Amino acid sequence: MGAQHDDLHDAADPHGRALRLGIGGPVGSGKTALVAALCRSLGPSMRLGVVTNDIYTTEDAEFLRRAGVLDPERILAVQTGCCPHTAIRDDIAANLDAVETLEERFGPLDLVIVESGGDNLTATFSRGLADRQIFVLDVSGGDKVPRKGGPGVTTADLLVVNKTDLAPLVGADLTVMSRDAAAVRDGRPVLFTSLREDRSAHSVAEWVTSLVNTWKHANDHVHEHTTPTTAA
Repeated sequence: MGAQHDDLHDAADPHGRALRLGIGGPVGSGKTALVAALCRSLGPSMRLGVVTNDIYTTEDAEFLRRAGVLDPERILAVQTGCCPHTAIRDDIAANLDAVETLEERFGPLDLVIVESGGDNLTATFSRGLADRQIFVLDVSGGDKVPRKGGPGVTTADLLVVNKTDLAPLVGADLTVMSRDAAAVRDGRPVLFTSLREDRSAHSVAEWVTSLVNTWKHANDHVHEHTTPTTAA
């Protein structure tokens, strides 16, 4: 997926399985908040599973379970013990095992979300693990970040710029960020949001819904009555 990194793994056979969506980005950008928001929005109409990544803890998975956004059994945690990008790009075995475990236990699923641990602008998912990728930035790093590029920013299928409500406080110009993101992304979409103000991430959820529907039709996905997967 990243133009500056060789992908060591072949893409998984897409037929008859869920879309696998990777969510990456720097520490504190709002990745886990976005996963929670997508579970709130999509859980009532889609069969979901979530895999989180932390280096030494299971903190992100525990946060999602406490938030009650999804049946806790559908949230699996991977402790990478290494740099986050290694576990999502180079040695994907632990994450792939977790994804396949969810599919075996709860399948057929519509969507499996894999959240990377916090990383830098070069973080990308192997196509052997994720079919599509969202990269999350936030405005607190300043409006210069999008133009710095990096494979995460430039090649992700969707770039999300979070915490727009903080822009006046940190002196970030959202117009500049939008212009610079468009310049480095070659037409790929960019969405601005504040997950603190929009806890369901409506614009991102709409994008993901379209993605999942396209995936189903293209890959002979099993069409059955969808049982909501939100927590009771």
